[in-house]
Amino acid sequence: MDDIETLFTDTNLAALSTIKRDGRPQISNITYHYDSDARQFAISITDGRAKTKNIRRDPRVSLYVNAKQGAAYGVAEGDARLSEVATEPDDDAVEQLIALYRKVQGEHPDWDDYRAAMVRDKRLVLYVDVVKFYGWIMPGGQ
Repeated sequence: MDDIETLFTDTNLAALSTIKRDGRPQISNITYHYDSDARQFAISITDGRAKTKNIRRDPRVSLYVNAKQGAAYGVAEGDARLSEVATEPDDDAVEQLIALYRKVQGEHPDWDDYRAAMVRDKRLVLYVDVVKFYGWIMPGGQ
């Protein structure tokens, strides 16, 4: 793992950039889990939002992290794919969302409530397979 990739293991907060219909970026703050062995991000998102629509149209995305008052930044460019939308409390999409929640937050105090919320909110998992990392680290920084 190179130093830029390591920036993504030091946090779980990033800005996700998708491509709007007119070609301009649409940027959202997100929480993620990064699997360095698979070089893959997993992010819980909501169906019907701009980023979800953009990804369905164009799966090219980027994630951006900033470290220590600008002493470093990293960008992960990748190809996105989406799970199915949660429609039933016990469907595969909800199971994927639970697995993601556990990796980011640990155990939930009420899994039945969580399952119902995932269906009600029409949530799904965005997976980003990394194509390229780049960035900059101030000498002696990070």
